[in-house]
Amino acid sequence: MLSSESKKYLLKIARKAINHYLETGEKLQPDPASVPSPDLIGDGACFVTLYYDDKLRGCIGTLKAHRPLVEDVVENALASAFGDPRFTMLTKSEFQGTRISISVLSRPEPLEASGPEELLKKLIPNEHGLIMERGIHRATFLPAVWKEIPDKQEFLRHLSMKAGLFPEAWKEPGVKFRVYTTEEFSE
Repeated sequence: MLSSESKKYLLKIARKAINHYLETGEKLQPDPASVPSPDLIGDGACFVTLYYDDKLRGCIGTLKAHRPLVEDVVENALASAFGDPRFTMLTKSEFQGTRISISVLSRPEPLEASGPEELLKKLIPNEHGLIMERGIHRATFLPAVWKEIPDKQEFLRHLSMKAGLFPEAWKEPGVKFRVYTTEEFSE
């Protein structure tokens, strides 16, 4: 669990990184001396989600911790603002009204199931984030997506389509699932 001070710092550095890029066209390099807690310097994985007028405006993240959490936040904030292929680059005028949400992920763990029925029983809405993999196809939904798609089967159908597969692909043999939880906070 991150402290409230750490959460505030991460939200502040995400906003600062986007603003810095809008002003200079350069990536912000966080000052390690300004990081308030050692847990932010350890490897971590997160998603940064942007909302403008209460609508999704960008969401990019990492599933595997491979760099310091503070760096992951900066990189994913910039990618959400300027690199999400679903949206045009964030503008200065939009930025003022943009809300930032950060989801820090636990390490994904395999979700073993003998078939679709067992998978549905094991999947916990509003708690589990889910990664679906089949061959080269992979997609994830954060736990927050349960608010939009509360039905388990519909959740899995949408995740299958996000992975570039047909809606019922989640029922097929050979599909692998991993679950994770998140610590979500926003401005």
